Amino acid sequence: MTTKILALCDAFGNLVRFGLLPGQRFDTVGVEPLIDGICFDALIADKAFDSNAIIADLNQRGAKIVISQHPRRTKQLPIDAEMYKWRHLIENFFCKLKEFKRIAMRADKTDQSFSAFIHLAAAVIHSR
Repeated sequence: MTTKILALCDAFGNLVRFGLLPGQRFDTVGVEPLIDGICFDALIADKAFDSNAIIADLNQRGAKIVISQHPRRTKQLPIDAEMYKWRHLIENFFCKLKEFKRIAMRADKTDQSFSAFIHLAAAVIHSR
């Protein structure tokens, strides 16, 4: 059993919101509920989030798109390379989250208990 964690972090690398997806699902499926109702100026993401639907939603919101482009994309979008470097904050958050063995090993049997422990771990990370 695998589970994907989709996380939305602020400019300081603190968890704002997260969602759980089955391991076999595309990452793009969980983006809409993750960003629903949140105002932001830019979204920094990797190639897994490069989809026309997400880009159209970000354009409609007026948010800056800083998503690494998939090589098969026919029309490459310009991205701010300096701003894209800040994506390391989300990577750092996941590294800190995986320090908790229970999360790294996916020891919880239910999504509810797994989500609760992610909330607890994020609070501990934020308090450091």
